[in-house]
Amino acid sequence: MLTQQHIDTVKETIPLLASAGVAITDHFYRRMFSHNPELLDIFNASHQHSGAQKAALFEAIAGYAHHIDNVGALTAVIERIAQKHTSFNIQAHHYPIVGHHLIETLRELAGDAFTPDVEEAWSAAYGVLADVFIAREKAIYAEHSQQKGGWTGERRFIISQKVPESRWVTSFYLTPEDNKPVQTYQPGQYIGIRIKPDDNAVTEIRQYSLSDAPNGTTYRISVRREKREGNTIPGIVSNYLHDHCEIGDIVELYAPAGDFFYSEKNAPTVLISAGVGLTPFQAMLESFAAHESTQTVTYLHACNSKAEHSFKQRVDTLASCLDLKQHTWYLEGEAKDHVSIGQMNLIQTTIDLPIKDGYFYLCGPVGFMQEMNQQLLELGVTKERIIYEVFGPHQNL
Repeated sequence: MLTQQHIDTVKETIPLLASAGVAITDHFYRRMFSHNPELLDIFNASHQHSGAQKAALFEAIAGYAHHIDNVGALTAVIERIAQKHTSFNIQAHHYPIVGHHLIETLRELAGDAFTPDVEEAWSAAYGVLADVFIAREKAIYAEHSQQKGGWTGERRFIISQKVPESRWVTSFYLTPEDNKPVQTYQPGQYIGIRIKPDDNAVTEIRQYSLSDAPNGTTYRISVRREKREGNTIPGIVSNYLHDHCEIGDIVELYAPAGDFFYSEKNAPTVLISAGVGLTPFQAMLESFAAHESTQTVTYLHACNSKAEHSFKQRVDTLASCLDLKQHTWYLEGEAKDHVSIGQMNLIQTTIDLPIKDGYFYLCGPVGFMQEMNQQLLELGVTKERIIYEVFGPHQNL
């Protein structure tokens, strides 16, 4: 039970958390993986290496401490994390392990400041939060199992097609090995894929947006071959899929999940993407076409060049049967109708955007989305009408 004294004590430790910063989560992960190496099969090695996962966890811990007396303020964050957890097949028995290492991390880093009262308060606080996640994830798993074609845990799928979409992106069509129906999903959601690359010490799980309209029989993901950029390691899974996975090979999937999806608002819709961030929007466009939607859509996309522009011909075809306006920005190439050269700039564009009543969906690199978010706010779009998806650990824009 979380008492007022527990709440007060946790809040009093906020300066301690702030002074330690991501050193807390860095120590936590090193400690947990040392004592429980089996959890390496769940966590994304690339995000650990880049520090993105550590930063996201620290932000979550600090956010919880600030809002511990009003957890309702974290509803959206909790839902986002719970959805992601189900795509890793996180189970209730994982939470005591994480809780133990979190408390021991605070003990080892805080020293004398980690008094018995602080330990009691943080143990109670973690227990309450863990119960919230366990309950929500249990409900999500139940929803999966009760849907037509739904399942929980791993399910085996066959790669039935492998189709290049652009220089770096390839689509993988996935058919269930048991030939039974597959669960539907909201356009914009993702699936978790579980594979063990050759010569890799651990099993890897990644999330990829579903890039086609739901059809009840197959899934499609469109994967960008990730290269080394800055403090990252080359995409273990993306390169393995591109180089080693062929038609007829088996992969394991977790059921569709995610809190980023198209929601009918009876208002104009604007889709803004960069690079492979177009994949959830492709699912939305395909769904609009499948349902003969009259939704007014503006689709803005940015990428390096025409050679890296996935689904270009398909979107041109869809534009003929949808109320769709589109414009593209390339960093290199030739300016033509509906194509500009340079960085996307919404403030200077002559494109008529529904600033007053439209809903704006963003997906792409974090830096790109931060810039687009700022431009939209400057134009007068309210933050409630800006909806975004971050591939990987969540970050606020």
